[in-house]
Amino acid sequence: MVPGRDLVIDLARFICLALVVVAHTMMVSPVLHPDGTVTSENTLENQPWFLPVIWVLQVMPLFFVAGGITGLQSWRRLRSRGGSAYDYIQARMLRLIRPAAVLLGVMFTGLWAARLAGVDPQVIELLAAGAGMPLWFLAAYLAAQLNVPCLAALHARAPWLTLAGLVSLVIAIDCLRGVLPLLAHANMIFLWCAVQQLGFMVEDGWLQRLGRHNLAGIILAGNLGLGLLVLLGLYPGNMLANLNPPNASLLFLGISQAAALQLFRPWLHRLASVEWVLRLVAGAGRRAMTVYLWHLPVLAAMSGLLLLTGFPQPAGGTAAWWWGRPLVLLAVMALLLPVLALFGPLEELPTASSHTRGRPAAAVVTAAVVVFIPVSDAALNGLTLGLLGGGAACFVLATLLLGRAPARDTAGARPEASAPPLPHPPLSANLEP
Repeated sequence: MVPGRDLVIDLARFICLALVVVAHTMMVSPVLHPDGTVTSENTLENQPWFLPVIWVLQVMPLFFVAGGITGLQSWRRLRSRGGSAYDYIQARMLRLIRPAAVLLGVMFTGLWAARLAGVDPQVIELLAAGAGMPLWFLAAYLAAQLNVPCLAALHARAPWLTLAGLVSLVIAIDCLRGVLPLLAHANMIFLWCAVQQLGFMVEDGWLQRLGRHNLAGIILAGNLGLGLLVLLGLYPGNMLANLNPPNASLLFLGISQAAALQLFRPWLHRLASVEWVLRLVAGAGRRAMTVYLWHLPVLAAMSGLLLLTGFPQPAGGTAAWWWGRPLVLLAVMALLLPVLALFGPLEELPTASSHTRGRPAAAVVTAAVVVFIPVSDAALNGLTLGLLGGGAACFVLATLLLGRAPARDTAGARPEASAPPLPHPPLSANLEP
């Protein structure tokens, strides 16, 4: 065990990563129709019992809370060593976009080769859209993390006022989304920055000062408030529908989950300290980002190949379909093994020496712009084959602009603070519901 690690955060993120992989295995269900068209169905969303379950298992807010905790820790350590906001942004971006650039490049090459081989373009676009789903989370998380230095400064001066300001922006955008639908996408920044700010509060001990009864009351109040908003028809009861573009319903979940993390912290810490659990979390965490990025592309590719071979596909939601889910999950895990061997080392690329200065501010800012051009296009219009190629080129260019992250962000720091959005090593996972 690494001294000073927060085992609770490690364990929580590991559990959430497992939930995400299992949930996606049960969601993705491509269908080949008699007329030759192919569509994708979300089988879980068609189940009447699913809505209350996803209300409980929607883990996206928890990751931004945890990201706020580790992000604030990392920024404060870096600043204490003389690092700048540009050093922080450089390191954060590199940790995310290097693995993502490889993913985009491989997906573009593979899907373009499939198209040249005569695969129906409709199937290609369906696979591109489905396999690229994890990338929007990376965009949202990166946008929130790049604002950590600024938001940390505001938090140091007026924590509650800063949080209230972000919440007010979220609510204002929700109120205007009916008139200006495109404006709703601005909450990809404001909503997740607000939830991340809850992590700042946790890190500074605001929730730690509350007793168990008060924490339970916050959890209850958060869910009751969310339930009231759903009953009034202000937000859908489906927490997946509330994700893109995100809205204030996820803020209520974030408050509840932050309180729950603190309430159950003693039990989670005891569980995380068990030797075999500690080893499992540490082992999985060293390649968690790779698992997150690649599990859907692997699942989509496997599903597409099964469609092309004419392998019998039971209808989604039938008994045969449910019985086949464990086999699909095992197949995805088996196919991930060579992917982890090939691309997992990207999570542990060396950094520059401690005497190396960070990249110029202009290079860091330009890299951020280059990354968010394809990301914004994908968020507004969806991921296509052409955008995969353009996105890969932009991510590679941004990586070249950023160079190698200066080691002063990591030297002597706890591993979890240096590898967004999760600790690294031994845990660095990136999840989305």
